[in-house]
Order: sequence, then C-alpha cells, then structure tokens
Amino acid sequence: MQAPSSIAVIGAGRMGGPIARNLAVGHDVTAYDPDPAAMQACAAAGVSPADSATEAARGVDLVITSLPLPEHVTAAVDEILHVLAPGTIVMDVSTIDPATAATLEARLEEAGHHFVACPLGKGPAQAETGDSPLFIGGKDEPIDALDAVFAAIGAERYLLGGVEASTMFKLVSNLIGMTNLAVLAEGYNLCRRAGVPDDAFTAALADTGGWSYQAELRLPWMIDGDFEPRFAAGLGLKDLRLAVDVASRWGMPAPVGAMGMSQLASAVAHGHGDLDVNAILRVLAPGSEVDADE
Repeated sequence: MQAPSSIAVIGAGRMGGPIARNLAVGHDVTAYDPDPAAMQACAAAGVSPADSATEAARGVDLVITSLPLPEHVTAAVDEILHVLAPGTIVMDVSTIDPATAATLEARLEEAGHHFVACPLGKGPAQAETGDSPLFIGGKDEPIDALDAVFAAIGAERYLLGGVEASTMFKLVSNLIGMTNLAVLAEGYNLCRRAGVPDDAFTAALADTGGWSYQAELRLPWMIDGDFEPRFAAGLGLKDLRLAVDVASRWGMPAPVGAMGMSQLASAVAHGHGDLDVNAILRVLAPGSEVDADE
C-alpha cells in the first residue's frame, strides 16, 4: 500500500486544525469544519477549504476525522462513504469507544476501505507543535502506509494492537488522568484551608508520590485561578462516561472512575462545562462549590 499524498481532514477545530496545518507541509490537504474561523486558520497555512465533508473526502487517499463524539464520527463516515476512492484509509483521531471503532472498521472494510484508530495523547498545544503521543490501532498494512503522516502529526508512537485496544487505551488514559485531577483538587483545597502556602504545597508535593502529570500541568493553573479551556470539563465528562460505560458493559468494576465522573458531572452541572477540567477545583463534593479565588 502506497503512502497517501492527498488527505482530507474532517473536523478542523482545536485538534483537527493543528493536524491539518502540520500535514499541509508536504501533503495536499483539504479540510472541512462548519466553523468559518477554523477554516480561515487552515487556509492561512495552505490547507484547501471544502464546503462539506463529502467534498473534502471525495477521491482522496486518506480521510482523518477529528470530532467531539463517537456519534459524530459515525455520522461523518456515513456521509462520505459513497464518495471514497477504492482502498481509502480512514483514520480517526477522536476519543471514541471500542465498540464504535470496531463497527467503523467492519463497515469500512466491507466497502473495500481501511480503518485506523489513532487518538492523540495530549491537548491542542501539543497537537499544534506535533509533540503529542499517538495511540495507534488497526491492521498492519494501512498503519505502515501512514509512517509520514504519523511523523507529521505526533511524536512518540505506541502500537497498541487493534482499533478496540487503542481506543480503550485512550479512554483509560483520560480515566486515570481525570480521577487523578479530582483528588489533586481535593488535596489542594484541604491544604489551602489548612494554611499551606501555594509554593510550599507545590514543592513538597513534587517530592512525594502524590506528584503527577496533572499536578505538573494543571496545578499552576489551579493556583492562578486559570480555567481557560485547554480541555473542557464537558469533554472530560464525556470521556469518563465512555470509559465507565465500557467497564459496565464488560462487567468490570470502575468505582474510582465513577467517582471522578460524578465530580466532573457536578462541575458541569454548576455551569463549568466550557471551562478547563481543572474547574473541578470548584467542586469539593456533589452539590458543594468553592470559588478558586476565595
């Protein structure tokens, strides 16, 4: 299978936009997004704008979908399937559940195409610089053909098995990260109430087993009361809900994940869904809210 030279990106927002722009260096890239500002940003980087997903996907070698919800990915594939060239690779970089990934793979293969799941491991800033880890799942042949694409959009590559494996790993990564964030917010609030200075809290925690990637990344934002949405609480809730739902369907316990999900749900219910997930700081328990600048 040859490496793709023509690429369509469907969903050119906070993650898909950087992917499209990075791929435009060395590839013929067309993108579609309903947001005019997203399309303008892509066009400024040499990406050709399309008026619809169908127009973008028609006849290209590779279609990349980057969309908020599993049902959006399914709808996009439904929309473009009839215009795909024979043997097209469809690669989804969204956060979706394993069952959706397996269904998409089966449907595309039945139509003579290929499916690769490649969720990204970090956020928009890392997508912009091409420094995000890639969680890759699918058949060997299309994955091998995407070497240059992976090099353009990410850093470390993790071959995790089939599409169900890579999508499950992304959900688990977010499950662990978000539950860690929830207990970090609780611990920070407790120590703040006890009078521990913020700089001392940070330095001491960094010298213990309580330190984490979430502490390194989001604790400074918590301290500053910075809730700019690098990863919105509403999306974090969606990811935890998907992970906990999978555990339930598989008959496997996920009580800590469920508690983290309830904390994010409480943050969203209090109107913080469009803020960063670190707005979980404002929810110490369901129904209780403390402002970060108290």
